[in-house]
Order: sequence, then structure tokens, then C-alpha cells
Amino acid sequence: MTGLGRFSLFAALVLAAASTNLGGVKIYPDGRPDAALRYDAEDQGVILPYGTGPGNCDKYGARDVWVFEHNGTFYMHYDAAGETGWLTALATSRDLIHWTKKGAVMKLGAPGSEDSASASYGTTYFDGHTWHMFYLGTPHVTPAPDRIPSFPYLTMKARSSSPTGPWEKEPQVDPFRPKPGSYYSATASPGQIIPVGNEYLQFFSASTDRPIMRTLSIARTTNLEGAWKIDPTPIVPASEQVENTSLYFEQSNKTWFLFTDHIGLDQDGEYTDAIWVYWSKDLNHWNAANKAVVLDGKNCKWSKRCIGLPSVVRYGNRLAIFYDAPGGNGVSHMRRSIGLAWLKLPLTPPTK
Repeated sequence: MTGLGRFSLFAALVLAAASTNLGGVKIYPDGRPDAALRYDAEDQGVILPYGTGPGNCDKYGARDVWVFEHNGTFYMHYDAAGETGWLTALATSRDLIHWTKKGAVMKLGAPGSEDSASASYGTTYFDGHTWHMFYLGTPHVTPAPDRIPSFPYLTMKARSSSPTGPWEKEPQVDPFRPKPGSYYSATASPGQIIPVGNEYLQFFSASTDRPIMRTLSIARTTNLEGAWKIDPTPIVPASEQVENTSLYFEQSNKTWFLFTDHIGLDQDGEYTDAIWVYWSKDLNHWNAANKAVVLDGKNCKWSKRCIGLPSVVRYGNRLAIFYDAPGGNGVSHMRRSIGLAWLKLPLTPPTK
């Protein structure tokens, strides 16, 4: 989810200059890095259009997707932009292509609560007994009808005995929060959880405001119902301008692949312009140079500028990559639908 805070003075001065392409690498007007390599996914197209959810739950858009599998069924959480705001909604599938929308599974919090304006982007972890959801809450959104979540982005907690819910909010659990003066002063929002020994690692999104500098980091805990400790430094520099995580471990070469969305900049401002992948053999150490473009306007069939947040899941001998986009040359946060692209397995780090 892209923050709606103000640009830096420098960025404001260069918004009139569109990003250019030199030798396959984009040159952004503020000098933010691009990925020199490509690992092109094969795009299937839209598999979950907005506007057809129960009770008009996704009347204004469907985006920010999280897909997981349990006992042969695939579950999709997505941000459904409806009449009251953005809420986590559920859809289910057996083949990743045909989905049945079930409607919103979260409600707004009471007035004055931290999720009073949005309860969205619900990532999940199953510990063998209980389903844990870490979701994005915020008391701030833009005016109706869009109601786009804005800073601060907070990580909040819910639990259930089933992947379909019902979900019980746990306001007494405070996983982690933005910290003034830190690299996560405006955003500390949820990401994928990986168990390592007796510890859990959550690869969360972090950002500052004024200027907005986005990155990824690790929070750690031994208790999913308790507090998490945030690493003192992020896994990649904030100049990378990336947010949100979905990881896949390639057993054949013992390599972790972390998929994320990149925030670009041109004459229309900042927006999600590509899915990137980073790779590492060590979850605790990542090199920002080891990255590639997976999906952007060059290889997406239906959205030529804007590609949003990824979620990946294995399906046979392919890796499914879900994402959201507005289609055409649009860059709006609203009226996005969810698409699907594929990478063949096994994954190997690209070299060109």
C-alpha cells in the first residue's frame, strides 16, 4: 500500500520530468535505483475483477492481495473498497483462476480506535491450531467515496479457528508500531511470517514521511500473541522504495526469493510501477544489488504503467504471482482488479 504523505521538496520540483528508459533501465527524476535485471513472469491477466463482491464490498476496487493454501483450497484476502472503507475480504478457489467471493471478513473498529477507518491487508499464519491474522489498521483515510488509507499504517492482530473466519480482533495484542525518528516512523505494516527455529520472522513494510522513504525489515518474536522486536536496520536501503513482502523458498538451490512492489515516480507522481524480486540464501542478510523486475508494463497484458502488491504461492511446477492494477495507462489507487502471472519452477537467480 503506497503512502499518501507529501513528497520531498526535491521530488516536487522534478515531478514534471517523466522517468526515462536508458538501456532497459529506468531513470527516475529523483535518482531512486532501478533493477538492472529482469526475470519476466508470464501474465495471465485479470482473474478477480472489482465490483462484483457481496453487498457491494468491493464497489470501488479490489487490491492488496494475500493468497494462501490449506487442505487443497486456496484463500485470497484482498482489500475491498466499499461504502464504509477498505476492509479485508475473502475469496476462495481450487485452481487459482476461478474465484468465489465471500465478502468482507473484517469490520471497522469503533470510533477513535486504531482501525476505525480501515481494517485491511490481512496476512495469515497457521500454527497448527490457530489461524493468526496480522492486518493493517489506520484511523486516517481520504474523504469519501475513495477512503484511501493514509499514515500511520499500523500492524494489528486477529485470530480464528478457521481460514474462513470469523476473525476475533485482539486489541490487547500490540505486535509493533511506528517509532518516531526511525526508518519506520510512518509505516510498520504487516508482511509474511517465516518460522526459524523457535523464532518467527515477519518481513514487514517500513517508511518515513516527508519525505516518504520506503523499505522492508524484519520483526522477531517467539510468541505470536505477544510483542515483536524490530531490527535496528532494514534489509535493504530505504532508497529502494519498495513495500510489502511475499516469500518463496527454492529447495533445489536453497535460495529465498522475496517479491515486493516498487514505487516509481513520474509526471503523475508516485505509484506502484513494478513487482521486483530479491534473492538471498540467508533470510537475515540481503544484498540490494540482487534484484530483478518480474512484472511491469512491458510484460503485463492489461496494465501498462501500474502494477501493485504481489502475493506468491506454488501451484504444481509453477509459481503463481497475484497482483493488483487499474489497467490501461491508469495509476489510480481506486478501481483496481486482481491479476495473475506465472514463473516456471525451479526458480534460479537471473543473470540478464
